[in-house]
Amino acid sequence: MVKLDIMSDPICPWCYIGKAHLDRALADRPDHPFEIEWHPFQLNPDMPAEGMDRRDYLETKFGGKEQAAQVYARIDAAAREAGLEIDFGAIARTPNTLDAHRLIHWAGIEGRQPAVVSALFAAYFHHGRDIGAHEVLADIADGIGMDASVVARLLQSDADRDTIAARDKAAHEMGVSSVPTFIVAGQHAVPGAQPPETWLKVIDEIRSKEV
Repeated sequence: MVKLDIMSDPICPWCYIGKAHLDRALADRPDHPFEIEWHPFQLNPDMPAEGMDRRDYLETKFGGKEQAAQVYARIDAAAREAGLEIDFGAIARTPNTLDAHRLIHWAGIEGRQPAVVSALFAAYFHHGRDIGAHEVLADIADGIGMDASVVARLLQSDADRDTIAARDKAAHEMGVSSVPTFIVAGQHAVPGAQPPETWLKVIDEIRSKEV
């Protein structure tokens, strides 16, 4: 197997688009060699714990309402091309994602990372749920077969906060400045939401070297 490490944030639309492209390629190559692990990268590490109004966030980040609309028109077009119909209008708040990353970490321990990552993207981008809220995260955990009561207790504690912060910091120190960033076999970085064709070429090249 070949390790595929993915640096991502569950509120990043390009990460969701990149996952959709990768998933399509993996479906076309069911014998793919990848062992996938998702890693924390916070787009907004200084976000208040309670998050903030999404409109205010976008207008501040992109320099005004019109600029934000232009950026998200391009994102929406890319999402639709990837087969995703994101309901941006349903998203009322931009959350702090530290706790969502903790949930992804715990799901990885149970071998449920793919399910929880998909569920977080769906909750945020299709249902407008606040994935910074503990009750929402516990409900998502329950939906993929994790023990919601255990997750709720962990979220109320400081469990693995330092671990996630350290991993996030390590990603930045490695030179990762945007997500998604994919690292193949611990050495080849593939930045951005690459199309399925790129992943098919990568998979086929790896397979050809195994012969």
